[in-house]
Amino acid sequence: MEIILKEDIIGLGYKNDIVNVKNGYGRNYLIPTGKAVIASPSAKKILAENLKQQAHKLQAILEAAQQAAAKLEGVAVSVEAKVSATGQLYGSVNAATVAEELAKKGIEVDRKQVVMKDIKMVGEYVATVIFHKEVKVEVPVTVIAEGETVAAPAVEEAPAVETPAEETAE
Repeated sequence: MEIILKEDIIGLGYKNDIVNVKNGYGRNYLIPTGKAVIASPSAKKILAENLKQQAHKLQAILEAAQQAAAKLEGVAVSVEAKVSATGQLYGSVNAATVAEELAKKGIEVDRKQVVMKDIKMVGEYVATVIFHKEVKVEVPVTVIAEGETVAAPAVEEAPAVETPAEETAE
């Protein structure tokens, strides 16, 4: 069944996209809740006309998303959590936690814009912040045990390996 989405649905598509879904999903959930309409020829014409009229608005939204993404470039998030002796977290670090940490840094992001799996171990991970269907930023997330400090990894230079000229010629 072909439908036109009326709002962004994670894993399916973005607003005004025409997508194919199973009949039951479309008729029993998406259409009754107002998240989509059937993509009839007349609905497609209306969509095309609306998109043509809203092109400048959509461009402004894209530019605003790019500016928000520019603020997020180079930002890393560090989260302290209670940890067991094996490195397992008591609870988990999720998208809402990352959004809160970004808010502490002065960058307002809705938790629904942050996409990541729940983190249950100490380590380094990546969260993706989706501002627009064309603007996505990956944010490094470091989970540490409470009381520890995050140290910048020491960069060690490997010694140069010299090869005799005879061996490289062969």
